Amino acid sequence: MKKTLIALIGLCLSTSIQASVNKKEVIDHYADMAHAMYEDSMLTARELQKSVETLIKSPTEANLNAAKDAWKASRAPYQQTEAYRFGNAIVDDWEGKVNAWPLDEGLIDYVSGAYGSESDENPYYTANIIANKKLKLSGREINASFINKELLSDTLHEFDEIESNVATGYHAIEFLLWGQDLNGTGAGAGKRPATDFSTKNCTNGNCDRRSDYLLALTELLIDELDWMTAQWAKTGEARITLATASTDQSIATIFTGMGSLAYGELAGERIKLGLMLHDPEEEHDCFSDNTHWSHFYDAKSIQNVYTGRYTRIDGTVVKGPSVSDLVAAKDSAIDKEIKKRMDNMMAKMQVLVDSAEKDNIAYDQLLAEGNTQGGQKILDVVDSLLDTTKGIEKGIKTLKLEDIAFEGSDSLDAPEKVE
Repeated sequence: MKKTLIALIGLCLSTSIQASVNKKEVIDHYADMAHAMYEDSMLTARELQKSVETLIKSPTEANLNAAKDAWKASRAPYQQTEAYRFGNAIVDDWEGKVNAWPLDEGLIDYVSGAYGSESDENPYYTANIIANKKLKLSGREINASFINKELLSDTLHEFDEIESNVATGYHAIEFLLWGQDLNGTGAGAGKRPATDFSTKNCTNGNCDRRSDYLLALTELLIDELDWMTAQWAKTGEARITLATASTDQSIATIFTGMGSLAYGELAGERIKLGLMLHDPEEEHDCFSDNTHWSHFYDAKSIQNVYTGRYTRIDGTVVKGPSVSDLVAAKDSAIDKEIKKRMDNMMAKMQVLVDSAEKDNIAYDQLLAEGNTQGGQKILDVVDSLLDTTKGIEKGIKTLKLEDIAFEGSDSLDAPEKVE
């Protein structure tokens, strides 16, 4: 009798949970989280802009370090938006304006002799926008007398459709704040002096133009993040696109973003590829040695979207109906398994964070050739991401969604092609 009663209670609870989960509410909350994340990204970019303005007015090492800290703070909410790529075309088409990488830094500013003077892939490898008021690119002369937002975004960014011609976004700002990291896989990040922005005690020339470039970059970043925040508002295009698609299509979009970020983008292009090549140029935040946090918050993005929970920069928590609830309503054991896989993913990411923040061993040191222990820590992260991807695939199967294709990577799918 007790067993029957317990079984009936379990059945009632299961039915109640299933009835309470509404796909439309899940989709609406997914959009609400996006709006909060992009708004936080925009707000922290405004703080970065204030720090940059202070640096330009008073180019001291203390003010340069404050600007660097503000850049790092601005990355945390932005990286948590990355699971909104891939499935949402409006995000993926736009993302290159703010987060394109890797970049050929010689396009922007002075570089060391070790950088080299030419590239087979990029004829503008050392164009040096900051040093040249006139640029001859692709057979035409470009007036670069005034460095402003229009010159950078409309003319120079990804010039000639060459992806490494990155003239805008987080990583261009990162390069201007830190300078090149000339340490290879050794200890240390970039060491640009604050006097690179001083008009009175200028080092390395063109300090006024370098300052103009940095100011224009932060203004552009705010413009772009403000625009994307609006796309996720109640009447924004990104939200409307989801609302007008079928509910299953929109749920599939959510899973596409999570799976593509976990598999091809993060496990493959951002992590496994760099380890295979032992190349610090392939680390995501290569000038600042902030890669451990970028990877951590990318993984957090996947977990946020699955669980429907995001902690804002002011400490408030945005939470609501999620795809986790949909999976749990169908099969609670599968939902618990997916969450466990994601918890393990975050634990492996924490190992990278602890290595950098507690042990002072940065990500680029871990991927050095011959560093077997460091390489294993990175491989453990890759394995946890692949395991999470398998969990996401189980969620898709549980909800009986149509086959969803995730972004791939040669480093995972065809390692023999990696050179």
